[in-house]
Amino acid sequence: MSNSTSSHTVADDLAAITGPEHFRVNEGMFNIAPANTEEVAAVLRYANGNSITVAPWGSGTKQSWGDPIQPSLILHTHRLNTVREHTWQDMTCIVQAGCIWSGMQASLAKHGQFVALDPLWPDRATIGGIAAINDSGTLRLRYGSLRDLIIGMTIVLADGTIARSGGKVVKNVAGYDLHKLMIGAFGTLGIITEVTFRLHSIARDVQSFTVFSGDVEPLGQLLMRILDSHLSKQSLQLRSNPGGFALDVRLATLPEVLRDQAAALSKLADSLQLEISDSDCNVWNARQALVDQTESFTTKATMLPSEISAITAMVHSLGGTSVTQATGIMTASIPLGASAQLDQLRHKLEAASGSLTVLHCPADATPVASTVPSDTLPLMRELKHRFDPNRILNPGRFLGGI
Repeated sequence: MSNSTSSHTVADDLAAITGPEHFRVNEGMFNIAPANTEEVAAVLRYANGNSITVAPWGSGTKQSWGDPIQPSLILHTHRLNTVREHTWQDMTCIVQAGCIWSGMQASLAKHGQFVALDPLWPDRATIGGIAAINDSGTLRLRYGSLRDLIIGMTIVLADGTIARSGGKVVKNVAGYDLHKLMIGAFGTLGIITEVTFRLHSIARDVQSFTVFSGDVEPLGQLLMRILDSHLSKQSLQLRSNPGGFALDVRLATLPEVLRDQAAALSKLADSLQLEISDSDCNVWNARQALVDQTESFTTKATMLPSEISAITAMVHSLGGTSVTQATGIMTASIPLGASAQLDQLRHKLEAASGSLTVLHCPADATPVASTVPSDTLPLMRELKHRFDPNRILNPGRFLGGI
């Protein structure tokens, strides 16, 4: 914050933007809740001119992810909370960033549509936070990631400029896909205020199956065979826990086809001397249950699908548990006593063209680097400089102190 502006004046000026009822000072930190994109722009314009660091805040579900920061101003998005437009005929919608994920899905479901993504904490997480972190679950196998599902975005840049990227139709070739740069940037390049999604029809006929094994290798082989098959797979995940391993498969297709597909899946399992059984939808909450643990290290790893069984075996040998999507994204819980082996796990992943990020450290743990700078770090630093030269947006939270 600049020395030329007193905190009293700053408080008065910020409160004037949203009205005093939407501004407060809590333990020396400013908190403000804009009502629309224009008010967000006014807040950032003022913050940028007075060197006030800003952290956007939805529901706070992932504020502990990334490196810790100490902002001067928390910008809350809970007043940006509506599905602004649902063009169900074109299968698109425009949603404000502070809207809760499950609330949006409930609104879209009235027309049998949804955003085909299964993020963590859907009853609490906001659209903006999910996009900023680039969260996704097992539905990614069938429908793609957020960068495939988001076709447009309204962003407020650090200097208060309002930028709109993409459009309202699924096929759009106008301009640079600025929104793809914002997805996964942890709020360091701009603040998302609205998102335009492409939608899909809700699958009405789905069935889940699970294969258990005391050895991960045959499950890894089955996973690869399912990926290479013509089965109508919607989700596929490999789980590990102290008792063994499990492969979950969810098929989604027409009811008259589902029986034949289930038989084909059973045949694939039989070829590896594995027995398949029906399972309920609760197995797809395994990642959520794992992340909710706070007494262990929570990590996110990326890898090739062919490496899933080997990395799962290594995490298991450390006493950890894991849930890995067939797309090669693993969420793992590593016990406090195995912290020394995190670097070993990271080196193994990087040697196989993967990566490891520590999302959560236990309160009593020795701090562990969340990530290791990559070869693209100079480019990312240059992007940060171009978008936020005064470093007011979540400074230091992203990889390499960006």
